[in-house]
Amino acid sequence: MTDLSLSATTPPPRTVTSWGRLKVNRNWIAMWFMLPTAAFLILFLAYPLGLGVWLSFTDARIGRSGVFIGLENYDWLSDDSVFWLSVFNTLLYTVVASAVKFGVGLYLALLLNQNMPFKAIIRAVVLIPFIVPTVLSAIAFWWIYDAQFSIVSWSLRHMGLIHANINFLGDSWNARWSAIFANIWRGIPFVAITLLAGLQTVSPSLYEAATIDGASKWQIFRHITFPLLTPIIAVVMTFSVLFTFTDFQLIWVLTRGGPVNATHLMATLSYQRAIIGGHLGEGAAISTAMIPFLLAAILLSWFGLQRRKWQQGESND
Repeated sequence: MTDLSLSATTPPPRTVTSWGRLKVNRNWIAMWFMLPTAAFLILFLAYPLGLGVWLSFTDARIGRSGVFIGLENYDWLSDDSVFWLSVFNTLLYTVVASAVKFGVGLYLALLLNQNMPFKAIIRAVVLIPFIVPTVLSAIAFWWIYDAQFSIVSWSLRHMGLIHANINFLGDSWNARWSAIFANIWRGIPFVAITLLAGLQTVSPSLYEAATIDGASKWQIFRHITFPLLTPIIAVVMTFSVLFTFTDFQLIWVLTRGGPVNATHLMATLSYQRAIIGGHLGEGAAISTAMIPFLLAAILLSWFGLQRRKWQQGESND
């Protein structure tokens, strides 16, 4: 009788549902922690990107939502000489600036990796161009490039190298090279410090072994330093290309796209057409046209990293 009463009062075992198992599954823990970040990225990155792509297929203007017009904006841009000039300027600006930043940044990283007095202070000084706000840097270069009071022109005239002031921002090609130089000055510290951090991870025993074997400095760099820095170089140059390709503040403050659209990048032209001109659809189409170039830069870096099989402990074919 007692056994029967006990069995009658004992609750049945709880049934664990699939959702319950999912909540405590260790493989899903990371996903739960990433959900807030994912929501943030969707809200502030994915949604604006999707909205921009959608606007590029409409004739939206400031104050008017517009209607769907398909590829009309892109068809119009294909015959727009100013747009193609901005594409040329953007590619020239990105390729030249990124190449110089990589070369000079790598040299500075190798130099700062050596034993030298006041190394910590020098590293801090190298960072100054990067940490100064872009607008302040652009204003400083605007003064340096001034047609009448340029310190560069004044110095060259007093050295007898030129007889008249250089028109840095009034001539098309002078303005292009001036803008590229300003971007290089700002971007070198990012490349140099990042590559320096990568150099710090290379084991000194590798250099000691190579030195004992009689390797020259060039051979050490080619066969040890550069291969081990390849993953860092791929990442830092991807970011450098993306930052340079989408540069807006420096160009807009320095030249506003002039003279005669000679320094307009795709980002500045998009702003001019969409915000100042009020043609949101056209400006969005210019911004959307930047996506294939950015994807190409990212994919190039990705496939370059995939070829380095030694990162997974395999030989590099």
